[in-house]
Amino acid sequence: MKDTNVIGFGEEGEFNENDEEDITNIKKKASKKSGGFQSMALSYPILKGILKRGYKIPTPIQRKTIPLALEGRDIVAMARTGSGKTASFLIPLFERLKTRQAKAGARALILSPTRELAVQTLKFIKEIGKFTGLKASVILGGDSMDNQFSIIHGNPDIIVATPGRFLHICVEMDLRLNTIEYVVFDEADRLFEMGFGEQIHEIVNRLPETRQTLLFSATLPKILVEFAKAGLSDPVLVRLDVESKLPEELSLSFIICRSEEKLAVLLALLKNVIANDSQTVIFAATMHHVEYIHQILDKAGISNTFIYSNLDPSARKINAAKFQMNKVKTLVVTDVAARGIDIPHLDNVINFNFPAKCKLFVHRVGRCARAGRTGTAYNIVTPDEYPYLLDLHLFLGRSLNIVPSSGTTKDKEYAIGKMPQGMIEEELAELINWHDSSVDLTSMEKVCSNAYERYIKSRPAASSESVKRMKELNINSAGVIPQYSNINPTTMDMLTKMKQYRPQGTIFEIGKKTCSLDYKVMKEKRALHKNSILNFHKKMEMLEEKKKEAEKDLSQKTILPESSENEISEAFNKVVVPKKRNIDDLYKSTKKKKRLATKDEEFYIPYSAPDKHTEDGLAVNNFMTEAEKVQMDLTADNEESLRLQTQLKKWDRKKKKMITVNNNPKAGKIRTESGVWIPATYKTNRYTQWKEKSKVDAVADDDSEEESPQLQKLQTNVNTHWARHNQKIKEKVKAKSELKRPEQILKARKLLERKRQRNGRKNRKGQKKGGKSR
Repeated sequence: MKDTNVIGFGEEGEFNENDEEDITNIKKKASKKSGGFQSMALSYPILKGILKRGYKIPTPIQRKTIPLALEGRDIVAMARTGSGKTASFLIPLFERLKTRQAKAGARALILSPTRELAVQTLKFIKEIGKFTGLKASVILGGDSMDNQFSIIHGNPDIIVATPGRFLHICVEMDLRLNTIEYVVFDEADRLFEMGFGEQIHEIVNRLPETRQTLLFSATLPKILVEFAKAGLSDPVLVRLDVESKLPEELSLSFIICRSEEKLAVLLALLKNVIANDSQTVIFAATMHHVEYIHQILDKAGISNTFIYSNLDPSARKINAAKFQMNKVKTLVVTDVAARGIDIPHLDNVINFNFPAKCKLFVHRVGRCARAGRTGTAYNIVTPDEYPYLLDLHLFLGRSLNIVPSSGTTKDKEYAIGKMPQGMIEEELAELINWHDSSVDLTSMEKVCSNAYERYIKSRPAASSESVKRMKELNINSAGVIPQYSNINPTTMDMLTKMKQYRPQGTIFEIGKKTCSLDYKVMKEKRALHKNSILNFHKKMEMLEEKKKEAEKDLSQKTILPESSENEISEAFNKVVVPKKRNIDDLYKSTKKKKRLATKDEEFYIPYSAPDKHTEDGLAVNNFMTEAEKVQMDLTADNEESLRLQTQLKKWDRKKKKMITVNNNPKAGKIRTESGVWIPATYKTNRYTQWKEKSKVDAVADDDSEEESPQLQKLQTNVNTHWARHNQKIKEKVKAKSELKRPEQILKARKLLERKRQRNGRKNRKGQKKGGKSR
């Protein structure tokens, strides 16, 4: 059973009582060349948590980053999705913090762009750090601020937060972050894309300079490089898995169809192709498409749930948990909501709307085939999305293989083709019946069509070369993909023949008399264009023959072996080669000799900045142009966000592009101590109101407090029975020494009076009994 485990993962429930002995034995046997977690000199509770979680062998990013992080270095790490980045920063975090310190305050901060990613990180912390005893809390936008105030007062060791709400809490509470030792920016490129730049800079200004910072990102834009230079001290760049854009375990399938058949193809995939027990994520363009697909899947009886950006935070949490806990098998999402969601056992991804950017495609399909598992990405492509399909194949460096319309269809190397028309027609008939019987579905269909028109306006255009080439390729004539041809072959042949059938006459000629006006007009028109039609058919036949001849020539052409350098040197005594000259030497030779000017580089101040050409946009092959190729921008998924993307923009004649209009950037903002302008809504009186309501004093500095000698005797660090017993006694002693409020004093006095009255009655009864006995 152990041999069948996936690399980096194990089966749940595999950890038993004998694992402690196994860990000690493996630790003894492990050498520095073993390459496992045992060779990283991790402490016993952390190693135990790693093995309990199921990790066996570290991934490449973990093998590179964990030793550097354990040395205390600042790191900027780039790796593909699903490469184990979360464990790369959590394991060094546990190793640095070691154990719980209740009075120290927060010692580690993890900033995430979305609430789903933050909740997922907290889950990993609880699983891997189970035996460390460290307390972790999450602070998210949309949750109750009163609860978050009490969380901060509980002094957690690790805080996982989204930047906006965390800065709000810091400003409200005047929170000091002097105790933070370890900071992680997870999905850093997405943090800046979502507009959290001001909040991040303000949080960084509040952090101590002695901190260790780790920055994990999928891309490396210029703003991130500048932030790394300013916020990190001598960072190390770890860049892995850059060349291989897609995992080898991922298989791709591109299904072409008409735009009216998209839903039918989706239902056919979920019913006939994809297994019932496998998990699937469906990506749609807008939130309206998500709701529409959700209603259709409910009608079809397919268990599903959905997530988009405008959904209520609690509903998003519940729906994501349903899918992650395997309660439902299908999740419908937009790009904005799907960033950072990790489903370890995800089997399939369906692109209902094909992505306009190649990087976005890699991000979507990267949700599956993670950590050595296999997965399939199904892509439903309509004619308006064909140029984006060609752009993707050029980006991935793969050949565009189209299933032939005739001949053998047993070759499984082809990836672009159609579904059997019988499967699509069956689902289309059901969809038509559902729309005829349901008013909600018809209205939702209209809403989706309007939303798609707005989405097309905001969608970036494909390259002009791809648009030209697509007209020559004729993808519409592709055949059925071999994997989907599982229906009766006779019916399939009949349907393909029906689809390819072209009648000789038009609608004006069929069923008409030869003496009718329509028939005569069409006959004359046909005679007029007869020669041009015949010439076109001849031209197409000649092109096909030329292609066949070229393929034959390539197959018959013999490839001669190339000669080596040793063979050339043996055959020729002298070899004349053009002299290699530097570009600077060529420039110097053409330039006239001038008087040498002495220039002291130490004190010389140039007239222009060194990056002047870069700022003016005149530099060629610079970092900015390279970063733009790899960066990924997500389009909005609702009408309001799409409107905000297009409005408040004007044409800048100098920059030659549309820029956002910002008349007064300081309107409705306040300035912090570090000089950063943040929205004025960050500072309200909610914290003071909460303190008055909950009767909680402000958090005092722990260094100024001196413990009484009675408490100093009860100090134990080990997590034992006596440590818990001593902690309870500490709390009792603290409770006794607290200053009481007037209400508490009155209550205590009343209780004392009652006790005295009871004691007085008992004494009187005792005296009476004693008198009688005498």
